[in-house]
Amino acid sequence: MLYQSMDGGCSGDMAAEFGDEPHVLAVDDNLIDRKLVEKLLKNSSCKVTTAENGLRALEYLGLASDKRNALDGTVSKVNLIITDYCMPGMTGYELLKKIKESSVLREVPVVIMSSENVPTRISQCLQEGAQMFMLKPLKQSDVKRLECYLMRCRS
Repeated sequence: MLYQSMDGGCSGDMAAEFGDEPHVLAVDDNLIDRKLVEKLLKNSSCKVTTAENGLRALEYLGLASDKRNALDGTVSKVNLIITDYCMPGMTGYELLKKIKESSVLREVPVVIMSSENVPTRISQCLQEGAQMFMLKPLKQSDVKRLECYLMRCRS
């Protein structure tokens, strides 16, 4: 099942140019889920970087707390971030908030995924700026729904 933000989805200039292979950061504390998401995205011709938790994702993105400012050029370029909601240390919702607070990364689409269908959680994430909320386990058809974000990189 898929929940999408009210802004219509693919509006705005959200994707950076990366030749013909969009770059996705996949964040999940569960190794099996992380590998599944990675495989599905690679099947859709994406470059995939994985992180096992929100803190590692922030480090990769150049937003870790020991980095005062992400404007120094150390920000990793990604076209889409897909993250699990329930993770130890930092939830996907908290990661989403940190990304949307960043002047450099706020335009990068963030998709939240969870195995739990909790309406208040879903609406909270969408209100905070998530593009979509997807229920796990993800399938290839779910990844196809992300293509409007990923195709922007190929044009």
